[in-house]
Amino acid sequence: MPDALFHLAFNVRDLDAARAFYVDLLGCREGRSAPTWVDVDFFGHQLSLHMGEPFATAATGQVGAHQVPMPHLGAILPYQDWRALADRLEAAGLDFVIPPTARFEGEPGEQWTMFFRDPSGNPIEIKGFKDMGQVWAR
Repeated sequence: MPDALFHLAFNVRDLDAARAFYVDLLGCREGRSAPTWVDVDFFGHQLSLHMGEPFATAATGQVGAHQVPMPHLGAILPYQDWRALADRLEAAGLDFVIPPTARFEGEPGEQWTMFFRDPSGNPIEIKGFKDMGQVWAR
């Protein structure tokens, strides 16, 4: 386990739908819960999903040729894990904001990305790197 973990708490409209999405589809492990919230292990970090109205988002982030939803949360995975997740999400028929794609090919920070929303509309980006040492490349 790393020395520090990231924690993010945000709202979802339906805990059962959130559990199905984060645990069953994404493969996150469920942690503690109460009638109004549930914790999930989001690729080694803690998300606390609380009943409530999700934050407003808009496609205002310009990254290359894409407008991405802001704000958003996400994770960075080794490419093999990213590819396996992308394949699972595609097979499940997930509606992508930005389907699995490569960006910055041949440049420092070459990566693969995909954007999608959870059932409450919260935007998520999952990145994949063949060389995790390139995450901070400039």
